[in-house]
Amino acid sequence: MENLLLAIDPDVVNWSRAQFALTAIYHWLFVPLTLGLAVIMGIMETCYYRTGKEFWKKTAQFWQKLFGINFAMGVATGIILEFQFGTNWSNYSWFVGDIFGAPLAIEGILAFFMESTFVAVMFFGWKKVSKGFHLASTWLTGLGATISAWWILVANAWMQYPIGCEFNPDTMRNEMTSFVDVALSPMAVNKFFHTVTSSWVLGATFCVGVCCWYLLKKRHVEFAKKSLKVGAVVGLFASLLAAFTGDESAYQVAQHQPMKLAAMEALYEGGKDQSLTGIALVNPFEQPDYMNEKEPSMRIAVPNALSFLATRDLHGFVPGVKDIINGYTKDDGTVEPPLTEKIERGKAAIAALKAYRGGEKTAENENTLKENMKYFGYGYIKNAEQTVPFIPINFWTFRIMVGLGCLFILVFAVILFFLYKKDIAQPRWLQQIGLSLIPLGYIASVSGWLVAEFGRQPWTIQDMLPTWAAVSDVASNGVALTFFLFLFLFTAMLAVEISIMCKQIKKGPTL
Repeated sequence: MENLLLAIDPDVVNWSRAQFALTAIYHWLFVPLTLGLAVIMGIMETCYYRTGKEFWKKTAQFWQKLFGINFAMGVATGIILEFQFGTNWSNYSWFVGDIFGAPLAIEGILAFFMESTFVAVMFFGWKKVSKGFHLASTWLTGLGATISAWWILVANAWMQYPIGCEFNPDTMRNEMTSFVDVALSPMAVNKFFHTVTSSWVLGATFCVGVCCWYLLKKRHVEFAKKSLKVGAVVGLFASLLAAFTGDESAYQVAQHQPMKLAAMEALYEGGKDQSLTGIALVNPFEQPDYMNEKEPSMRIAVPNALSFLATRDLHGFVPGVKDIINGYTKDDGTVEPPLTEKIERGKAAIAALKAYRGGEKTAENENTLKENMKYFGYGYIKNAEQTVPFIPINFWTFRIMVGLGCLFILVFAVILFFLYKKDIAQPRWLQQIGLSLIPLGYIASVSGWLVAEFGRQPWTIQDMLPTWAAVSDVASNGVALTFFLFLFLFTAMLAVEISIMCKQIKKGPTL
């Protein structure tokens, strides 16, 4: 990071981004199911502990097998993900490693070891420890995985809302000033609860889908009905929680990442009394002409709902893409400067830092750096287009996530109605819908991840470091080669997992 005005090959940036996205997407296929199945199997074993019935023990063991297969794959992809910070994103690691590394270290030392310890008891301790100790180990395995998620999401949230840190020009590093601010920022708290509850939804869709498959095949009917009750109750409860936490997450995005919200809504021109777009004709393959269009065509919207979501006021001001580029005034009177001013102030900060590092450690350079550090990252921005994320991806993935979330609430409620008032073993149409929840759950989960990560582009760290200043200065050929190696490896691992999962499901529980 000594070279402040990096001239890195754009191919390196693109391949590094592609490789990280590839690894993260594959990792994200495993993690939510781990968190979701942890709750499902915990409830199953609690039923066994309370009733003493062998049926619940066998049921818990069946879901624990599926949990174990998925857990192992998630660990393998997660380790590779963390190594990439050092290999492909060394400038980023140098610039903010003192802050970003802390939650990752805690995750590795505390949560990961906690998972490793109790997962061993859970799988191998059925005949070696008491029922109570084994039940505690099962819940603690899930708790450990959830704590792991907490620290990972703290690190991710800090990238989207950097807080609790101060830049030290002598070390060229951002240093943590408040661990509490980093660990308990509103962005981190809301991101954690929304991610975890949405993971419970995925676990529930998986459980419901597997049970519906057994009902369609008329196999293990009693097991399927009782597991379905647990899955549907968890799914309905988690879906409602995910809707609530999603609203809170969107509010945090509005406060700290207004460009992401504008992209999610395809909001080109902001203002007061803004409507929330339900659907609109946004070309999924082309960035819209946001500087000349007023709004997307065929827009159907809920009046004032976006203002309320973003400001908790039906008449609140919500900035659009053009407002953010040209500058605007918030409801509290705070003036957000135009992009041109932010770029100039960013360049001033970089120039002052370069002079300081060159030996001119004057008060003037220190003050210039301090006054403009808030816009440091904008010094690397060349034009307005670089600050606008690809709107179609954000717009459509956000609607896919929300739409599927609403569908899950409806399906879980209907399944529970049939479980308690009708006979769930009869309606094949409902069983087929239940089976379809498995791929739909993954689509919703990945869509949410895409909204979070694509929406913050071009920033690796919001307003502080764009992606092209964060990568390692390495040969693009090497990054491209490893991209395809990881693509082959992860695809093979996914195929192996699906194969093993399918074999276990076809084999069924040993009741």
